[in-house]
Amino acid sequence: MDRRLLILALGMFALGTDSFVVAGILPQLAHAYGVSIGAAGQMTTAYAITYALLAPTIAALAAAVPRKRLMLAGLSVFVLANLATAFAPTLGLALLTRVLAGLGAAMFSPTATGAGTMLVPPQRRGYALSIIIAGLTAATALGSPIGALIGGLGDWRWTMAFVSLLGAVAAIGVWTLLPELPLPPAVTLRQRLAPLADRRVGLTLITTLVAMSGIFTVYTYFSVVFKDAIGGSTAMLGMLLVVWGAAGTATNLIAGRLIDRVGSRKVLLTMLTVLVIDIALLPWTADNPWTAALAIALWGGAGWGLLVPQQHRLVTLAPSIAPVLLGLNTACTYIGVSAAGVIGAGAIGTLGVHYLTYVATGLLAASFVLAELAARRIAAHNRRQQPAPAAVAT
Repeated sequence: MDRRLLILALGMFALGTDSFVVAGILPQLAHAYGVSIGAAGQMTTAYAITYALLAPTIAALAAAVPRKRLMLAGLSVFVLANLATAFAPTLGLALLTRVLAGLGAAMFSPTATGAGTMLVPPQRRGYALSIIIAGLTAATALGSPIGALIGGLGDWRWTMAFVSLLGAVAAIGVWTLLPELPLPPAVTLRQRLAPLADRRVGLTLITTLVAMSGIFTVYTYFSVVFKDAIGGSTAMLGMLLVVWGAAGTATNLIAGRLIDRVGSRKVLLTMLTVLVIDIALLPWTADNPWTAALAIALWGGAGWGLLVPQQHRLVTLAPSIAPVLLGLNTACTYIGVSAAGVIGAGAIGTLGVHYLTYVATGLLAASFVLAELAARRIAAHNRRQQPAPAAVAT
């Protein structure tokens, strides 16, 4: 295993932990700042929306900045911002520091994935990307539960210090292990957004956005939805978060093989069907630790299992601009996470916590429809591209 790839994966692990860890310390945040659960949930929104919107923008505007310098700058901003969150005396200042953390993440993430492909021969670029992205998915299985455990045993401010420590270790690794890398070809922001004009691409990206909104409408308020199953136990909260992340990691490992056998359409629609049924049943399964664990495993596995077929669909649509499409898909993922915080807060404030899962179910059902519309448009386009049969001589 190339240590340089592991360092980049550690950086992604820190970024992912920062995205998901707030769900595990949400009640503590709300109590510390004297605000509602919905208001505290906007700490996830502020980070995710900044990350989503600035990642493609910085990738275009900072194309002339040396790769190593840009990654170090991003991790430095990320570390300092999370430390500032730990010391923020008010929610307003905490939200500002979360925006700054999102800026640091946006500087590091697309640069790290691009750098990873430069560190290995062309035939191993897919492998390099899988290692780096694995750091992001592993954050849900390890980083978020560990952060929640630290917050439960001590204080939520120590959780933010833990995230900063992860980022600092990654920065030291980048500084000491990574060489200076050649600059990639400049790609303007307009060129990065040009694929959105293709309706097949647009529908696929909207599917990601809406599906992630549904998944994270529940996840952002995890400790509230599963309050009875958790029973005030920090260990139970951490264990359930581990189940969610571990199931997603396992599904990611097998999704590629399933796609090779049955195609991305069947895998995607199956995952969405499982999600719709599973989330719709949460009002009856979320109260008991055993049924909650099963529901969470299905939710985590199917939720993260969406990423691979969506990425496969986009790469198949336009292999020549695959990095751009995958970057846009990542942006849609985090816009969905951002929207989830707002949607969840609105649902809790107007309908109550018990109706949160119904809102999420509606979003996931809508993403099912969007995924099928995208599939039909792709199929129709492929039929038009097939050569007409030759005329039979008479």
